[in-house]
Amino acid sequence: MQVKTRAALGQLSDMDIRLLRVFKTVVDCGGMSAAELELNIGTSTVSRHIKDLETRLGLTLCRRGRAGFALTPEGEQIYAETLRLLSGVDAFRSRVDEIHQRMGGELHIAVFDKTASNPAAHLGEAIALFQAQAPDVNLHLHVAPLNVIERGVLDGQFQVGIVPGHRSASTLAYDELFTETMYLYCGQAHPLFAAEPAREPAHWAALRQHRFAGLGYHSPNMELAQQVHLARQATGYDQESIATLILSGRFLGFLPDHYAESFVRQGRLRALRPQVFSYSCSFFGIVRASPQAARVTLAFQACLRQAHASGG
Repeated sequence: MQVKTRAALGQLSDMDIRLLRVFKTVVDCGGMSAAELELNIGTSTVSRHIKDLETRLGLTLCRRGRAGFALTPEGEQIYAETLRLLSGVDAFRSRVDEIHQRMGGELHIAVFDKTASNPAAHLGEAIALFQAQAPDVNLHLHVAPLNVIERGVLDGQFQVGIVPGHRSASTLAYDELFTETMYLYCGQAHPLFAAEPAREPAHWAALRQHRFAGLGYHSPNMELAQQVHLARQATGYDQESIATLILSGRFLGFLPDHYAESFVRQGRLRALRPQVFSYSCSFFGIVRASPQAARVTLAFQACLRQAHASGG
C-alpha cells in the first residue's frame, strides 16, 4: 500500500508571497540592515519576517551575526525558487493588465555593462518613448554580465536583455540594435605603453609573450581570444574589472573604445595598433522566444527598434 506524504508547505498564501518578497529584498541588499531602507520597515520587523518564513518553510535560510549575512545552502535554493515564483506572479499580473487593455505592472530590463557611454546606443531614447506610451509601468533597469542576462531572460527574471551577440539560441528572439568597437589596451606602467610604433607587436602571435586579461564567460571577447590563441592569465567578469586589470600595467585587454576614451585622455591607457588589434560586435535586444511575450514587453521591443532605426 502506497503511503501519501504530506506536502511540507501546504497551500501558498498571500502572506507567504509577502514574506518571500521580503526575503528576496534582504538577499538582494546583502543583509537586513541594508534591506530596511528598501522595504521602509525596521530591521527588527525584517528579522521577524525572515524568521516567520523560516518557520513556515521549516528551513534555516540564512546566517546572521558578526561574520555578516550569508545564505545557507537551503537558502540559496529557496532564493532561486523565489525568483521563479515572483517572476510568474509578475507575469500573471501583466496578463491581467492585458485583458483590461492597459499596460501596467513591472518591466525588468537587463543591460550589459558600460553601454550607456556608447554613442550608438539609444537606450535612453527607447525608455523615453516607452514611458510616453506606458506611464503606469514600473521600470527596473539592471546591469549584469552577458551570461546572467541570457539566463535571466530565459527563466523570467528579466523580460528584455541588451547583450553583445555571440551565439544564437532558438529559445531567444533577437533584434539587432547597434554596434561597438573593441580595442586592445595597455596601461601606463606596461612595457608597451612607451614603445616606439615600429617596436609595437604587429600581429596576433607577437602578443602571446604578454599577459592577457579577458572575460570569464562565453562572449565575443572569449571567442576572439581563443581564435588568435591568447591565453587568459587574469579573468574579469565585467568591463570595469578588465579595465582595472589593464590599468595595473601587468595585462593587455580589450575594452570598448567609448568606455576607454576617458582613460586615454588622462594618459592612463593606450590602444595598441587599433587597425590590427580590434574587433566589432553587434548588440541585440533579446526576449524569450516562447511563450509569446506580454504586451508590455512587445511595446518596449518596438521602442528599442524605433530608437535605433532613427539613430536616436
